Amino acid sequence: MDTANQLASAGTFHVLKLPLGFIRVLEWLFAIFAFATCGGFTGQLRVSVDCMERAASNLSIRIDFTYPFRLDEVSFEAPLCEGMMRERLYLTGDYSSSAEFFVTIAVFTFLYSLMATVVYIFFQNKYRENNRGPLVDFIVTVVFSFMWLIGSSAWAKALADVKVATDPDEVRLLISACKDETNRCGSVLEPRWSGLNTSVVFGFLNFVLWAGNIWFVFKETGWHKGTARQPDGVSQKQAGTFTQQPYLQGSLGQQGGYGAQGDIGQPSEYSPVGGPTAYSNQM
Repeated sequence: MDTANQLASAGTFHVLKLPLGFIRVLEWLFAIFAFATCGGFTGQLRVSVDCMERAASNLSIRIDFTYPFRLDEVSFEAPLCEGMMRERLYLTGDYSSSAEFFVTIAVFTFLYSLMATVVYIFFQNKYRENNRGPLVDFIVTVVFSFMWLIGSSAWAKALADVKVATDPDEVRLLISACKDETNRCGSVLEPRWSGLNTSVVFGFLNFVLWAGNIWFVFKETGWHKGTARQPDGVSQKQAGTFTQQPYLQGSLGQQGGYGAQGDIGQPSEYSPVGGPTAYSNQM
């Protein structure tokens, strides 16, 4: 029983209980989690510079960074430990392309899966008209599953680079005063990465959902239904061949005398019936 018959028998909202509709709902929920954990991230780290001249020290240098992680635009001030002079420094790296690509995929997949769910529920007839809806749905599902794989992999690599660039030990190497052994530098606060780690997990979960839904969308297309009809046609051909077989046997019997129908009423002298009769006449 296909999805169309199930919807007709149980109502339009029944599609949410089927794999096709249920996975779509999970897709737009997981897409929300993916772009919310990545696009809404704000990180902070703090380092300290303890100069020999205590008045020039700064024991809490705060550095804030956020999405889309253009770290080369994030600046902070650090003491030079030479009087009251300070220097302006910048973090290293621009990882905005991978982060924005990941969030863009999440937004578009959220919009599409939400729209597809609405179509499944309220426009089922239009969706199946001329088989265009399932075909478009199948192609888009394949494309988005591939995009989730690429985007999640790129963002996972970019996140690893962001962690290195914002490591307090790496940031201290940028400060001129920390290169002098007479001054002491340390890390006060490290960034928390739980939110961004979660975004990577949801990225690959979205890939699994979209890739797994390819089969259920493919079952609604004419391609799958066409292949499903082929075994029935083959069995009908075989049935037709079997029905013709008794007729062929009867024809052979009439021509060559090998069939049971061609020998009825015409006993041969070599038959059990004709043998005893010929012997009695000779006697």
